[in-house]
Amino acid sequence: MTDNPWPLEVRLLKGGAGLHVSFDNGREFELDAELLRVESPSAEVRGHSRDERQTVGGKRHVRIIRLEPTGNYALRLIFDDLHDSGIYSWRYLYRLGDEKEDIRAAYLAALTEKGLSRDR
Repeated sequence: MTDNPWPLEVRLLKGGAGLHVSFDNGREFELDAELLRVESPSAEVRGHSRDERQTVGGKRHVRIIRLEPTGNYALRLIFDDLHDSGIYSWRYLYRLGDEKEDIRAAYLAALTEKGLSRDR
């Protein structure tokens, strides 16, 4: 991963379905709202230790309703389920894009393990 990826463009996808992020090293990612929501860097999702991490189900159809810049280092995403406490640094957004398939696979496995669904 690039040490300090810097976004050149951040665009909300149609209907708040996700984000398109272009970085200065030529990498571009489309990150869907579900992935962004369930991988929120908030304490509500991540907890304060690995043992406190929450697996969030029922977010298949979640949408982003607003983006708010946080200084010059991150975005705060507001979702239509009113989750708004995650601060997504540029580095974190880059990691989510770069490792998207592995992160999604781990999420789907965690849902199955805990008897949860993407729909409820």
